[in-house]
Amino acid sequence: MEISGWGRYPVVQAHCCSSFSENKARSCISSQGSWISYGLGRSYGDSALNEQVLLLQYLNKMLYFDEKNGILTCEAGVTLAEIADCFIPRGWFLSVTPGTKFITLGGAIASNVHGKNHHIAGSFVSSLISFELMLANGEVEYCSREQNKDLFYATCGGMGLTGVILRATIQLKKVNSAYIQQKTIKARNLEEIFNLFEEYSDWTYSVAWLDCLSKGKDQGKSLLMLGEHANDHVLRYKSKKSISIPMDLPKFSLNKYSISLFNKLYYNKTRKAINDTTTTIEKFFYPLDSIHNWNKIYGKNGFLQYQFVLPKESSFEGLQNILSQISHAGLGSFLTVLKLFGPERENYLSFPQEGYTLALDFKIENKLFPLLERLDSLILDYGGRLYLTKDARMSSEMVIKGYPMFDQFKDIRDKYSLYNKFNSIQSKRLGI
Repeated sequence: MEISGWGRYPVVQAHCCSSFSENKARSCISSQGSWISYGLGRSYGDSALNEQVLLLQYLNKMLYFDEKNGILTCEAGVTLAEIADCFIPRGWFLSVTPGTKFITLGGAIASNVHGKNHHIAGSFVSSLISFELMLANGEVEYCSREQNKDLFYATCGGMGLTGVILRATIQLKKVNSAYIQQKTIKARNLEEIFNLFEEYSDWTYSVAWLDCLSKGKDQGKSLLMLGEHANDHVLRYKSKKSISIPMDLPKFSLNKYSISLFNKLYYNKTRKAINDTTTTIEKFFYPLDSIHNWNKIYGKNGFLQYQFVLPKESSFEGLQNILSQISHAGLGSFLTVLKLFGPERENYLSFPQEGYTLALDFKIENKLFPLLERLDSLILDYGGRLYLTKDARMSSEMVIKGYPMFDQFKDIRDKYSLYNKFNSIQSKRLGI
């Protein structure tokens, strides 16, 4: 079977085993060779790709819900979309959610996803109470902050390399509305958007769209979007149907001119300097989910999402230099997202650290890779790291220098004899 991540790069041939139960998962991994879990294929690069792939989207039952305390237990193949559809009308929402709801619960744990509230709530592990993990020998271990603590923190952000997540228990967040009170503020440059993030750091949700091709005094021109849950007790919620991109767009359709035009139009769509509106949870958290197969915009060769984080003390200077490199190369991204991260957690391979993170989408073309190598060097110089969930090409040096607990993670893999059973194309490339 031919599979890929959401970026559609790389594409590999894999033997896929569908897991409908714990016993089926055990039967699959008991065969020869190594495996990696695969949910809905929304990790961007090669972190969920391997010669043998365990499909977990069918392990998708909701098992228990504590209505009083908002504690939910599900199988790992349940999606965030299913959780939102079921529980927002009952007054509960995900404590932490990324920019798409079309990922599985197991994938959210393996990537330790983050959202627009990391500076307040941390990443997905903050809402995770426990999970059950199948190891290489087929045994299942209960993992929490108190029991099998090493496996708990290695698995959160561990990219599926510690075993098969079967079930998990998470803490939902009480909400009184299916709507968000949103404030949008225009920022004229990078200095202004940094000041705005700090000024409004007490808001629960914050994210900025940024024009990565702007130069000079306009460098970092952006829109800051802030949000708080409304308190109107209107809990009607239903996922809306999405429009669909029916085919791959031609390669020439995305270039520095079309991206520059899009950026200008998007920035100017907000007329006022500050605009207050009410919007739905759907539109605020998951704007791209309204476009089915939006990855086809980048053409049949696919794209890379390049996401990095820089420590707070070096974020401003680092982003200035990185944005200058991108604009000079003319390889812009119309999906450029800036967020503020809170303190780093104790997970071994967790991506966030206190500072600013930028995510960019680049279509695959030959001149992209030299640019990314230059950006890699800058990110290391400024003490940053790349996000494994988005990666399809970083070097082992990049992950070793960027993740200070890399060796401890490898020790966990060795302790539980995981090297010969759980691997991905990414883990082999990076020597994890």
